[in-house]
Amino acid sequence: MERRNFLKTAAGVLGALALPAWLVERNRAQARGIDVAQDRAQQIPKLEKSEEEWRRILGEEEFEILREAGTEPAGASPLNREERAGTFICAGCFLPLFSSEAKFESGTGWPSFYEPIDPAHIETKRDFKLVIPRTEYHCARCGGHQGHVFDDGPEPTGKRYCNNGLALDFVPEGEEPPELRS
Repeated sequence: MERRNFLKTAAGVLGALALPAWLVERNRAQARGIDVAQDRAQQIPKLEKSEEEWRRILGEEEFEILREAGTEPAGASPLNREERAGTFICAGCFLPLFSSEAKFESGTGWPSFYEPIDPAHIETKRDFKLVIPRTEYHCARCGGHQGHVFDDGPEPTGKRYCNNGLALDFVPEGEEPPELRS
């Protein structure tokens, strides 16, 4: 019985800690004139595939990152050192997510960007896997997990989209991007 009460209390405390973060996020959006309900209504069409289909399309490591919200080791991605002009696209469905112009060296060991190409291409949700709430972001089209966004990035946005390299492909400027997966 004591364990059950402890778990209920712990869940209540964690929920109380998360609530202010959610309210702050909503209030910031409203202060910038963003209608949160309308913003969510302007979603792009979803790409629905079964787990079996994703396993056939993606490599084992990509599947773990994109479909199971895994994290690759820091410094493992060659995209950390990618300095050419171009576009970073979702490795799952090829939706353009970030421009090379928004890429910066964050010192974290993961490719980092200060803004997406189009805010509609990214969706976010609260993540409590490390107890402290974080904002996870994923591809708005296929739902592929990309990484987490933090408020410690450079101007002009102050955001740091910390991305798993395996969740992205790079298309150099002047090359044709692959067609969106269907």
